[in-house]
Amino acid sequence: MSVRTRFAPSPTGYLHIGGARTALLNFLFARRHKGQYLLRIEDTDKARSTPEAVQQILDSLEWLGLSPDEPPVMQSAREARHAEVARELLAKGAAYLAYDTPEELAAMRAAAEAEKRPFKYDGSRWIGMEPGQAPSVAPAIRIRAPQGEERGGETVVHDLVQGEVRVAHIELDDMIILRSDGTPTYLHAVVVDDHDMAITHIIRGDDHLTNTFRQCMVYDAMGWRRPAFAHVPLIHGADGAKLSKRHGAVGALDLSEMGILPEALCNYLLRLGWGHGDTEIIGREDAIAIFDIADVGRAAARMDYKKLEHFNAVWLRAADDDRLLREVMGRFAKRGIDFGTEAAARVRTLMPDLKERARTLDDLANAAVFAVAEGAPLPDAKAAALLTEEAKALLANLAEFLGDAPWERADLEHWLRDYADVKGIKLGAVAQPLRVALTGSTQSPPIDAVLFALGRAEAVARILAAAAR
Repeated sequence: MSVRTRFAPSPTGYLHIGGARTALLNFLFARRHKGQYLLRIEDTDKARSTPEAVQQILDSLEWLGLSPDEPPVMQSAREARHAEVARELLAKGAAYLAYDTPEELAAMRAAAEAEKRPFKYDGSRWIGMEPGQAPSVAPAIRIRAPQGEERGGETVVHDLVQGEVRVAHIELDDMIILRSDGTPTYLHAVVVDDHDMAITHIIRGDDHLTNTFRQCMVYDAMGWRRPAFAHVPLIHGADGAKLSKRHGAVGALDLSEMGILPEALCNYLLRLGWGHGDTEIIGREDAIAIFDIADVGRAAARMDYKKLEHFNAVWLRAADDDRLLREVMGRFAKRGIDFGTEAAARVRTLMPDLKERARTLDDLANAAVFAVAEGAPLPDAKAAALLTEEAKALLANLAEFLGDAPWERADLEHWLRDYADVKGIKLGAVAQPLRVALTGSTQSPPIDAVLFALGRAEAVARILAAAAR
């Protein structure tokens, strides 16, 4: 039997980090077992689902490299099938028509609350009712919870993460599977969709664990084989509370905007609650080869943005320089920074040095902005303090000598050292004022790399401008 997993988000907002991890685990499990990974958009909440949210989910998954193997299934397009199965359950006696009004249900709940007992629906009065006795209201269809001797039994789920989980049948009541207006309930629709999509393994957050036992009622009543279940712990913030906006960016594309690489995010999300010895940096192909759902822990994982940035820094250093150039120049364009091919060439030349210090793409762009500036960048306050009269005189002299300097990076490094020796000063006394003149900052890639990337004419022009301030 071919393994088939699915990711089933609701398009009521952005794809959050927890959803991204669920998609990743489903993808890896399917790939590990040479199966298929599918996507179902659960858009039956018509009031809250939006086309924009659907597109955002698709864009997020594409960015993460987690696009499905088949076209997405839209749950709302399958309502007729959901209703068909509900009526099939009704016909075989596994479900019944319930004529309760909203007011009657509210009264039942109030009575249970007053008596300080859990509300459990009792529809025994409707079972076996003759057609002529039915009230003149539109009925809902409710599935029958295990009855008779079964009522003293229990439903057992052998969860691939949580282990064996049991719920007593006495705890289950007759849930609605088709509302009085003809629309299916979520717990019923999910089972029908997973069956029809031939899903073999359901990997999802452990907040769905209690739903599983109700969903098993539908599987069992229809005589369908249950899929394997794996309920993974949710992601919490550093304070132990469920991750939310107050903990920082929680949307996948939010992190993209912050400059996180998709491979870094996937690597980090994989390591949240799952491990393979001491190995931390894991690429996609290696992850597919070693991923085992049984290795996911039962404890909630905690989001650590500093750790994510650490992963991102590692992946930045390994990234292709041309790809990083496109990312950086794209960020400049969004900021409204004009640049030409010459500026892009400077950034590309600097990229091997720039990425060694960066933790995010934003860091990379901020560190490279001096290279696309028109003329000498204005120094920040800390840098300006280094441009003393003595330093300006040194820069003016340095500009004169640079006219004859060889313009290869290795030669420039040696030339600067020789220049400092001739002047009888430390290299730092030359390099720091020079760095300020060229970049407007006290922090930059190595000064020989900066000189080489800017080129002789631009470098000399910036030095003379700084010396004249």
